[in-house]
Amino acid sequence: MKLPIYMDHHATTPVDPRVLAAMMPYFGEKFGNAASVTHAFGWEAEEAVETARRQIAGAIGAQPKEIIFTSGATEADNLALKGIMRAAGPGSHLIISAIEHKAVLDCARRLEEEGTKVAYLPVGHDGLVDPEAVREAITDRTVLISIIHANNEIGVIQPLRAISRIAHERGIPVHTDAAQSLGRIPMDVVADGIDLLSLSAHKIYGPKGVGALYIRGGRPRIRLAPLMDGGGHERGLRPGTLPVPLVVGFGAAVEFAMGELPAESQRLAGLRDRLMHAIMEHLDGVRLNGALSPRLPNNLNLSFASVEGEAILLGLKDDVALSSGSACTSAIPEASHVLAAIGLTVELAHASVRFGLGRSNTAEEIDYVAGRVVETVQRLRRMSPLYRISQPPR
Repeated sequence: MKLPIYMDHHATTPVDPRVLAAMMPYFGEKFGNAASVTHAFGWEAEEAVETARRQIAGAIGAQPKEIIFTSGATEADNLALKGIMRAAGPGSHLIISAIEHKAVLDCARRLEEEGTKVAYLPVGHDGLVDPEAVREAITDRTVLISIIHANNEIGVIQPLRAISRIAHERGIPVHTDAAQSLGRIPMDVVADGIDLLSLSAHKIYGPKGVGALYIRGGRPRIRLAPLMDGGGHERGLRPGTLPVPLVVGFGAAVEFAMGELPAESQRLAGLRDRLMHAIMEHLDGVRLNGALSPRLPNNLNLSFASVEGEAILLGLKDDVALSSGSACTSAIPEASHVLAAIGLTVELAHASVRFGLGRSNTAEEIDYVAGRVVETVQRLRRMSPLYRISQPPR
């Protein structure tokens, strides 16, 4: 067993060696521009891009022409929300949940400054959006509903099929950020009624700097205003020369992840439950944040009463790589908006730790991490006057 142990796979994942091998030729001898349509170098690059497009589309039940490459899920979220709302014009109405990734929340706030009306739906203590709350929030001006597929902090999987049925009764498209879901749980955009879906490569052992937006084809047509102009690439929605090596890596990462998905999901869920039980068996005052099911198989978010989550991370820094929440908000001292939305006090929200299991983690590592967490929390509690006060007299 090699230290430190990496358990922050929601933040990013290492590039799979097989993915790197698939990418390498496109950094060298296969250097063509995929938009160069007059010679073999461009044709070769274009075919590599289209292969990746087919691989990604196949993973979510889409058609290749419905996949638009971006720099990542954040850009895909921005293109979906700003693209639709700006095309609809000021005064239009957007519905999102209170536990969206910052890429969606900050985008919605920017749109509010431009005149968009935004409804922020609450979630229950389990972290789930009530589909009936979506129905009640819809107005005559609602033009988009965006609900995260699986939350990046607490891992809960939203009832998107039920939400989409309600939205489509009113002719409203549904967008979802599925950056954490791809390669971890099965997805089918047709069966689930998803009209737009954001993806990222670096969450599934692919390279950083590339993602995709699925945009449903057919009727009724989805109208988006592009974020940028220039060149007409990607159906005129995302200009700029495609990073062929990254696109190839994205496609390869998807191919490997989907091939291994059933067995790997089962393995990770077993390790996740082993970790949770090992910690809770030896510590009191531990709370599981969010529903255990439906939940990503590799996600565990726990709060440890009377202990600062950051203190736990500091105590484990030489042995275990963990986080207290989203990597995009790790520099912000405020309590997690996700944990606040599910009803945690500020104290418990600050006492939370997120475990993101991944492909390389083993049962031996799980047992080691559980032991180190228990040891660290016990040590911190011995130093905590608040914890001592909270204990019943002997």
